[in-house]
Amino acid sequence: MMISTSYLPHRSAPIMNQVLLGVGGILLLACVGWLQGELDQRQDRIALQIEGLAQLPNGEYLKPALLGYHHLGADILWLRLVQVIGKKGNSEAEYEWMYHALDVVTTLDPQYAYAYYAGGVILGDLANRPDLSIRLLEKGVKANPQVWNIPFLLGYNYYFLLGDPAKGAEYIMQAASLPDGPSYLPGLATRMAAEAGSPETALAFLEARLRETQDTEMREVLVKRMKEVIIERDIRLLENAVEAYRMQHRTLPATLTDLMAAGALPILPQEPFGGDYRMDPKTGSVSSSTHPERLRTFFKRKQSTYSFPKVQPDYSFPRTWE
Repeated sequence: MMISTSYLPHRSAPIMNQVLLGVGGILLLACVGWLQGELDQRQDRIALQIEGLAQLPNGEYLKPALLGYHHLGADILWLRLVQVIGKKGNSEAEYEWMYHALDVVTTLDPQYAYAYYAGGVILGDLANRPDLSIRLLEKGVKANPQVWNIPFLLGYNYYFLLGDPAKGAEYIMQAASLPDGPSYLPGLATRMAAEAGSPETALAFLEARLRETQDTEMREVLVKRMKEVIIERDIRLLENAVEAYRMQHRTLPATLTDLMAAGALPILPQEPFGGDYRMDPKTGSVSSSTHPERLRTFFKRKQSTYSFPKVQPDYSFPRTWE
């Protein structure tokens, strides 16, 4: 009998473990189902919010209908828009609807300076729509001639996104002339005008953007862009050193380290993405192991399907709000 009583608990332990595992599995599946339902409901809510933005009438028609409460209407629409902006991976049509909503918000409240700036950043950097970004920002400059960061962002768009340093410098000079503009803007505007296409100027511009940006995602974008510009700066430095070596020795160096031994370069720069710089021994051209394509306009943006400006002065949305 003693053997029998000691044996029963030992035998029942695996059964209890299996029961507990089964219950745990059922609870886990229930939690997964609940979370999926919450995500589906959230996606449905966002879809409804986007559809609501698509149904907004033009601001010129909506403003008189609000009977003097157009500033309150702008605040409410902005809060709705922020929920959609926080969604990851917006489609091209959704970004167009965002632009329409931003246009309505800034028509209801033309002095809503932050809406111009935030919308300009999203449409330019995240949506890859500099045409819509610039259209919104130019509207903001006219309505807020004393706000420095709106022409500053316009200068950024023209310089980096459209490769037009002259136009970019024009807007930076406009921002520098305003009383609240940071002290570094006049020097930046001068450098942009005098040294268009210089990596050092591009880095100075990106550092200025980084100072004014607290958003984590945008700071990551800017830091990555700065590293890409550093690669271009380093490649130019290395190729100049290779050319100096060739002129002195009548031949190309076998490796980049030969440049230091010959005194053509004090130290090899470090590739900012953790790779290395490589030289073609036949041509002397230098490349990065992580970014083999050269940066031409200081921002490696993928080719778009449109040619700027897509938005013409008589542009209107062929959407349901018309």
